[in-house]
Amino acid sequence: MFQGASQINLDAKGRLAVPTRVRDPLTQGGTVPVVLTAHPDKCLLLYPAPAWEPVRTRVMSFPSLDAAFNPWKRLLVGFAEELALDGAGRLLISPELRAFAGIDKRVMFIGQGSYYEIWDLERWQQQLDRLTAGGTPVLPPGMENFSL
Repeated sequence: MFQGASQINLDAKGRLAVPTRVRDPLTQGGTVPVVLTAHPDKCLLLYPAPAWEPVRTRVMSFPSLDAAFNPWKRLLVGFAEELALDGAGRLLISPELRAFAGIDKRVMFIGQGSYYEIWDLERWQQQLDRLTAGGTPVLPPGMENFSL
């Protein structure tokens, strides 16, 4: 399970040094590639390739003539890139994905169970500010009885 958060700086070439503690679990010891794609919240999603395949298969099953599904397919599959970490454990984020997510230099790397999210640090802070503004956050439907 992928969890935890790390603040990371991209280098001048747009490479992200994947935290050491997650490299082996993410790449299964360097034996599998990763897939990086876009999310509608303007962040990036990083999956081990085997975990991405069921997501991709499901997205590709969306009806192609239904206009409601096309933007999702364009975003999730259209931006998907299969990548490998380099010898230093870095991941090159393409200019297209950096532009989509507004990533320039500082990012947050956030575990989400079966994948990681990569956020521009400022945009991530805005998400947290919205969540914590005004006291108790409003829980989405289905979480009314959730407690910590």
